[in-house]
Amino acid sequence: EPVCSVTLSTDLGHQTYLVFHPSDSAQLASNSEDQVVFYLQRGSELKIHAPLASDKDFNRPVGMFSQSLFIPGSSRALTGTSEGCGLIWEQVRPPAEGEPQRDPHVRKAIKLMKMHDSPITVATTVDNLVVTGDSAGCVKFSDVDLKLMNWYDSASCGPLASISFAHLPKLSSLRKEVKAENAGKAHHYPPESTMRAQPLVTPDFSLSTTTATIAHVTANSTTTDVVFRAHDAAVMALAPHPSQPWLLTTGYSCSAKLWDYERKEVLAVRDFGEPNYIQCVAFDPKGCFIGVGFTSGAVAVLDAHTLEEVCQPFRYARDCVTHIAFSHDSQYLATADFDLCVTVFVARPNESQSWQYLARHRAHYKQIEGLMFGVVLDSDAPRLLSVGQDRYLVEYDLSQSSEDDLRLLSQDRIEQSAVPTAMAWYPPLTKESFVMVASDQYKLKLYNSTTKMCRRTLLGPTFGSPVRKLVVLPSPIIRADSGDEKRRYLAYITTDKVGLHLLPHDGNPHNSMCLVAHPGLVADLACSHDGRYLFTAGGEDCTVSMWSTNTEALEAASQLGGKELVPFYSMLEGGREGEFFHELEDFFYYAQIRSQGPDTTASREVSTTVPIEQVPYVMRAIGFYPSEQEIEDMLNEVKFSKYVDTGSYVTEIDLGDFIKLYVNHRPAFGLSPAQLSQAFRVLGRQDGGGQEWAVERGELLTLLQEKGEHITEPELEECLMTLLGCSDNPEVEGSFTRSLEAALRGLPEKISAAHFAEELLGLSTQ
Repeated sequence: EPVCSVTLSTDLGHQTYLVFHPSDSAQLASNSEDQVVFYLQRGSELKIHAPLASDKDFNRPVGMFSQSLFIPGSSRALTGTSEGCGLIWEQVRPPAEGEPQRDPHVRKAIKLMKMHDSPITVATTVDNLVVTGDSAGCVKFSDVDLKLMNWYDSASCGPLASISFAHLPKLSSLRKEVKAENAGKAHHYPPESTMRAQPLVTPDFSLSTTTATIAHVTANSTTTDVVFRAHDAAVMALAPHPSQPWLLTTGYSCSAKLWDYERKEVLAVRDFGEPNYIQCVAFDPKGCFIGVGFTSGAVAVLDAHTLEEVCQPFRYARDCVTHIAFSHDSQYLATADFDLCVTVFVARPNESQSWQYLARHRAHYKQIEGLMFGVVLDSDAPRLLSVGQDRYLVEYDLSQSSEDDLRLLSQDRIEQSAVPTAMAWYPPLTKESFVMVASDQYKLKLYNSTTKMCRRTLLGPTFGSPVRKLVVLPSPIIRADSGDEKRRYLAYITTDKVGLHLLPHDGNPHNSMCLVAHPGLVADLACSHDGRYLFTAGGEDCTVSMWSTNTEALEAASQLGGKELVPFYSMLEGGREGEFFHELEDFFYYAQIRSQGPDTTASREVSTTVPIEQVPYVMRAIGFYPSEQEIEDMLNEVKFSKYVDTGSYVTEIDLGDFIKLYVNHRPAFGLSPAQLSQAFRVLGRQDGGGQEWAVERGELLTLLQEKGEHITEPELEECLMTLLGCSDNPEVEGSFTRSLEAALRGLPEKISAAHFAEELLGLSTQ
C-alpha cells in the first residue's frame, strides 16, 4: 500500500513529469503541459498546491511546460517552457509579522527568464548546477542564480529528451585538482563563461533524443559520440537472412538497418531520406538481394551486404506496396499493393539492369492479404499464389507470362463468409501438398495446392483476435520419444500477440500458446534461419522484440492437456459427463437407425459408425446449421481423409471423429446477436422511429431465394412451414398453401432482427 496518496482534479491536466526535492524528500513537484503542482508530505497526508501562471502575468507568452526542477541550495524551483524560457517559482512568505509560516510547497511564479532560443525539453541538476536542454540539441549549464556557465551544441543528435550524468562521488576533489592545474593548462575542461574563466568541471553525461539517438559527451574534451541511433518512427517490416544470423529492420523512419542479432551489432545502415517510408522487405533465398516495398508504390532491389541498389527503383504501383516475396530460385520477385495488383519482376543477371519489370495483374477486387511463391509439384519451376479479402485464391501462370502480360492459372473462391487474413505453405508432413489459410473466423483451412479443394478445417488460435500472419519454423525437429516422427512448429501473430503452434494440428487447443508481444499493433513477424528465434515489430512503439522458441514447453502443455479425445470432450458444453454429450450420443446412434430405415423389419446391424451422409443431420440436431458449402467441405474432409494413403474413400465416421469434426467446423464463438443485427443493417432500413433496422416481409423472402446459396421455392416453403408451425394435411388439397399464407399474413410487414431471431428461429437475443 502507498504511504500517502492524493487524487488530482482533471482540471490540472495529465501530469507528465515528476521530480523530488534534492535535499527534502517530503517535497516534490509535477507538471502537465499547462499546470505545475507542488506537493508536501505530512505523515500519511499529501498536500498539494497548484499555482497559476498566465501570459498576462508577464506580458509575454509563457508557453507549454516540459520539465521542472528544484534549484539546489535555494528555495526556488524552475519549469522549462516551449518558448525557451525558465519559469521561476518562489516560496510564498508570510504577509506580515506574527502570522504563521506558510508550508514550503506553497509557491508562486515570480519571473519568466529567457534561457534558450528553442523550446526547453529537459531540465535537471548536477551538483550545484542547473542543466537545461532544448529541441535544437543545445545543453546549457547555469549556476544557482541561473547565470550561464557553459553550453554544449549537440545539434546533430536531434531534439533532447533526457540528460543523464555519470556518478562521480569525488567530484569536489576533482575540481580542486583541476583548479590547481589550471595555471599549467594541463586539463581539458571547458572554461566557465565568467570573467575568471575557471574550468567547468562536470561529470561525463549521456543524451537521449526524440529521434531515437543516444550520445555520450566527454566533459573534459567536449566531444560528442553517437552511441546508438535507432528507428525514430514506426517499425513496420522485418526480414531475416536465409543462412546468417542477420535481421533487417525498417519502417517509416526512411532507413534500413542490418543487424547481427547474436552479437547485437549493426552491420550496415541505409538512409533513404524523406518521404521514402518502407512498408515491407524480404531477402531472396540465396541471401544476395533484398527487396524493398515503399508506401509510395516504389520497389527497390538492394545488395544484401551493402544495402545499395543493384538496379534503378521500379515505380509501377500507384499505391503502397504491402507484400513482397522472392521465388525459391531467386529468379522472380513479386509484390502486392493497395491498388489490388500483383506485380512480377524477373532477374536478368547478364544485362545492365539486373532486375527487370515483367508484368502486373489485378486479379482481386479487395485488399490482398497474402502473397507467396512455391514450387510446382514434380518440378523445380516456381509458382506464385495470392489470397485477398475478396475470398479468392489466385495462382499465376509464370511460365506462360510475358512482358506486360501476367497470366492466371486459376482463380478459386475458397470462402463463403470468412475473410482470409494470412496464408502459408503447410510443411511436408503428409504426402499431399497443402496451402494453409487463416481467416477472421479463427479457422485454419488446408487446401490442396493443385485442386484448391478444402481438405481440412481446423480450429485456429482463439486469443482475442484472428491470426494476421503465419510463419512455419524452418527446421524440422525429431522427437526423441516418437522415433522418426517429424514435428513442425508454426509461429503466428494476432493484433497484439505472438504465438507458437504445434504441427500437425488436429484442433486441439492445447497445441497452441500465445503471449502479449507489444502494447499496440504487432506490425510484422519473422523467424531466424535456424528456427531458434522469432522477431516481432511493434509498429508505432518503434521497437523490435526478439523471442527464443521453447518448443519443449509447448510439447509439455500439449501433453498435459490430455491425449486422444480428452481435449475435445472439454470443448463440449458440460464435458464428457454433460447433458450435451449424452444428447450427441443419442442423435449419433439414432442416425444409425435412420440410415437403415426407421420402419425396417430386418435385423439391425449394430455399429460404432454412421454413413457420412448422416453427418449434416446430426450436426443440425445438436444446434449447428452449416451451409451447403460447409456440408460439402465436411463430407470431402472425411471422404478423402485416407485417399492419398490407401487410394480408397472413407464412407463412415465414428463418434470420436465426429466430435473432432464438430469442434473444428462449428463457429468458434457461436452466432452472436450482433452478427444478426449487422446483417439486418446491411439488408434493411430503419423504420420511421429510427430505432431498429428491419426488412420488408416480401423483400426478405426474395432475398432468401436469390442471395447466397440457392434455395428453391418448395424448399423455402418447407422451412417456413416448420418454423411457423403450419399444418400439412394430405387429405385436404391445398391445405399447406392456405396455412402458409395465413401464417405469413400473421408476420409483420417489416421484420426486425429481434423478431426474426426470437419469433422465427426461437433464439434468444440477450
